[in-house]
Amino acid sequence: MRVRAETANPAETAEKEHLEWVGQRLRAALREIDLRVSRYATEVQEQTAFTSEHRDEMDHVEKVAARQSVAQAAFTAEAAAGSAQRIRKLLASPYFGRFDFIPTDQGRPLPVYIGLHAFYDEAIKEHLVYDWRAPIASLFYDYELGPGRYESPAGEVTGEITLKRQYRIRRGVMEFMLDTAINIMDEMLQQELGRASDERMKNIVATIQRDQNAIIRNEHAQVLIIQGAAGSGKTSIALHRIAYLLYKFKDSLRSEDILILSPNRVFADYIANVLPELGEEQVAETEMEQLARELLDHQYKFETFLEQNERLLQSDDAGLKTRIAAKASREFLRQIDRYASHLEAASFVAEDWRLGRGRIVPDWFLAETWQKHRGVAFTERVARVVRAAESQIGFHYNYDLRTDERRSLREAVRGMARKITLRQAYRELFDWMGRPELFQPAKRGRLEWCDVFPLIHLKMRLEGLDRRYREVKHLLIDEMQDYTPVQYAVIDKLFPCKKTILGDANQSVNPFSASTAEGIRGVFPQAQAAELIKSYRSSYEITRFALHIAPHARAEPIERHGEAPEVLGFASKKQELEAIRQRIRAFGESEHNSLGVICKTQKQAAALHKKLTGDFPALHLLNAGSSVFAKGAVICAAPIAKGLEFDQVIAPQADQDNYRTDMDRNLLYVACTRAMHCLCLTHAAQPSGFLPSEPAPAGE
Repeated sequence: MRVRAETANPAETAEKEHLEWVGQRLRAALREIDLRVSRYATEVQEQTAFTSEHRDEMDHVEKVAARQSVAQAAFTAEAAAGSAQRIRKLLASPYFGRFDFIPTDQGRPLPVYIGLHAFYDEAIKEHLVYDWRAPIASLFYDYELGPGRYESPAGEVTGEITLKRQYRIRRGVMEFMLDTAINIMDEMLQQELGRASDERMKNIVATIQRDQNAIIRNEHAQVLIIQGAAGSGKTSIALHRIAYLLYKFKDSLRSEDILILSPNRVFADYIANVLPELGEEQVAETEMEQLARELLDHQYKFETFLEQNERLLQSDDAGLKTRIAAKASREFLRQIDRYASHLEAASFVAEDWRLGRGRIVPDWFLAETWQKHRGVAFTERVARVVRAAESQIGFHYNYDLRTDERRSLREAVRGMARKITLRQAYRELFDWMGRPELFQPAKRGRLEWCDVFPLIHLKMRLEGLDRRYREVKHLLIDEMQDYTPVQYAVIDKLFPCKKTILGDANQSVNPFSASTAEGIRGVFPQAQAAELIKSYRSSYEITRFALHIAPHARAEPIERHGEAPEVLGFASKKQELEAIRQRIRAFGESEHNSLGVICKTQKQAAALHKKLTGDFPALHLLNAGSSVFAKGAVICAAPIAKGLEFDQVIAPQADQDNYRTDMDRNLLYVACTRAMHCLCLTHAAQPSGFLPSEPAPAGE
């Protein structure tokens, strides 16, 4: 049963009265908090003034006590201000769901209201709203009417669910409620999915599905791999999982303990609002390129992942494909490890060092000491061997070396060691492998992207681990399919913490270095895996169209119907361009909020933007240097669009020359699956063979 505001019935009346009462309790709590904050502020002000006035009369203990008192009052005031902020959010929408639960050992139903944040009314000592992450809230997501159970801190609680309702409350007004004995999520989900897009990714606490809830609340997996179809909500689910873990382990896990590896800064900005909406502080974020620069101490210049892909798309370079594929293999990782062992074995040729009068430091001692300090920088390693040799002489011969003798020992040890730069060692790797053709610098002497993490892996083997990231307690990796086994090996060593890894093998923008969930489990054998196949973003028609492009993709479209995708053929590129102009104008007059004009390459996006920007000054071009997800109409390449969604999508140049390879197919699939409500593909030549059948050319 669906109940709207204009319909009068006892259940609706009771719910409106309850909403009004909860609003009153929230406002009363807010007034009390504001009074407390005011008192704390006055207390801090008075304490500070008193301390300043009587500083000369106070001893050290009194000064320390005064500072601690001021700090405690300020801390308490800050916590109260945080509570006030959460209550203000609740005033706009206190809760989105309710269920009535009768525990087995009780006879009366317990109404449980679920909201974005919890509200415990101190005045009446009662939970009026439960946080969506609370243990009891799992009943709302996991069960329909009938038996249910959940894990409380005291153990398992069983009982009966006798009622379930869901609401949409905005600005304190109930817009509608649903009261049903079947899955109440479906109609609410349709309502949410049918809305126009927001500027950024939004929270989905009101529509979390059962399979999604299981992933969010999985608190035991050391590594959780989420393979999700396009539009399955995997990134949103991962962020809600982070929010859940911060709630569940609030005493041991903080926002600053978490790091997100995201594909680019635009995507990072797009998802930046989710955690704050859920009441958590924003967590740190970085991209693989930035991580690489830090690990290489900013001493090497290299092309980016997107630049490498752009080269692949613009030229049929068989050598580049071979180099990328070779360096993305597990075997290459093993070759680096064997080569590092070879370098280590050849790094020190020990000889006896003699001081005279029978005093000697044997070669075996020097060799063992050298091996003992593996992973230490060359200069420091030599110094440690010298210090150990001095101690050996002092212990066995009761003799302290003179300055000239220390110098002689140091020179001897340095002469036994072979110093090789990291750059030289990496170049020689390919000669050692018998594959010198696999090393080829990019333009301007930069490293190719496929060389960057193999170089880092070799650096870590030769010089030891970089420990600056050891404080990270949970790592979230998005777009897992775009990282290679070597990259995962580096990540595993850098971040020995829990991980959530997510992506979609069908959205790989570089099939020569792509990873699958199964391949990633080879690096993390202890990993648990989950799959999300239901696609929520796009309408049924758009999802079915996209599955024709990538028939091997596992995606189940949701039954939300809309306009059929259009494939428009034109007699000339000029006509195609004019049609795109008309589409952008029509978007400006529509009720939709976002339009993505998604090209295959960045070069194509920039060229099209140049042609269109005179007519549409507000049309934003997103590229690798962009850091903000722009509102309205944007134009970008498919790799930049990954993870984003738009009300409408236009995919230009959908012809056979532009989209013909497997790499092209994946990019076209990415472009199409960004569309929520409307999808249009245009071409002025033979249509791509990946497209379904289409109507006659519109330009004739």
